[in-house]
Amino acid sequence: MSTGRAARPIIALTAGAALLVGSTQAGLAAVIGTCTIVVQSGGTMKVAPSLTSMSSRNSGGSAAQVSVNPQSLVCNILALLDCYSISTPAPASFLTWPAGWSGSASFVSAFTINGGVERPGNTPVMVANGTKTLNIHLDATGSGIFRAGAYQAQVTVRCE
Repeated sequence: MSTGRAARPIIALTAGAALLVGSTQAGLAAVIGTCTIVVQSGGTMKVAPSLTSMSSRNSGGSAAQVSVNPQSLVCNILALLDCYSISTPAPASFLTWPAGWSGSASFVSAFTINGGVERPGNTPVMVANGTKTLNIHLDATGSGIFRAGAYQAQVTVRCE
């Protein structure tokens, strides 16, 4: 789909929150290669019993699932194993929230590649060419109580 940076939205709704994945693109496809990102399923964040946090890890929540396929002719020719890095930085804020909610939240994302070791979302992981499946979790901690209603957040999947 693109080179350099590529990302795509992941959508999720919860009893309070939607988890999205955003997209950024840049680079020279002819020289560097491509990285295709496809959202397989959106994640869902659920509020904790304390009402001060929500997460895709809470009961009823689920990770978003994305396939990422980095490809580079140069990497194939030179048999390089680390031409691209993948990361899933957390958002700075919710995209939408219920009317009347005046709180703020801090976010932490994490991901696995092909069911492997979980890594912090802001830590790039070097990968070889070929399709990988990412499971992406998002946690939000509020400055107060999360009001009832729909929240939406967006995680960016980067393939650089």
